[in-house]
Amino acid sequence: MLDVLIVRDMFFGQEASLGTCLILDGNWKLFKSESLERGWMNNQNSISCIPEGEYPLILEYSPRFRKELWEVKDVPNRSECKFHSANYWYQLNGCIALGNNRKFIDGDEIMDITSSKPTMKQFHEVLNGEHEARLSIRNASNLFYP
Repeated sequence: MLDVLIVRDMFFGQEASLGTCLILDGNWKLFKSESLERGWMNNQNSISCIPEGEYPLILEYSPRFRKELWEVKDVPNRSECKFHSANYWYQLNGCIALGNNRKFIDGDEIMDITSSKPTMKQFHEVLNGEHEARLSIRNASNLFYP
């Protein structure tokens, strides 16, 4: 089973959290991208980033997106937390987007991510053949100052 790690290191209040996403096979890095989530809003459904922790990831068909997406399971009091393409924080409802670079795109002074669709395609290609993975989400500040 592969491990997916997100380390958040940039925060724009309640709007956005950015980080780095890695797919690891033991000590081997198979994938690296930027990640984008909403900001921390006490784990409120549809408007908060996912709390730090360990979660199962399951590949499931999404009727809303009409394709298979990776869903974060066992998020307390939440459901339907998916990995899907988005370039802006306001395109996310408690989900996670991946992109190639961080950049100010739309003039709102909140960092965005670029090339989300091709980056999500790469994410799925690296996880091809898998139906489960393990997700670990950490804030960088808590890695060094518990």
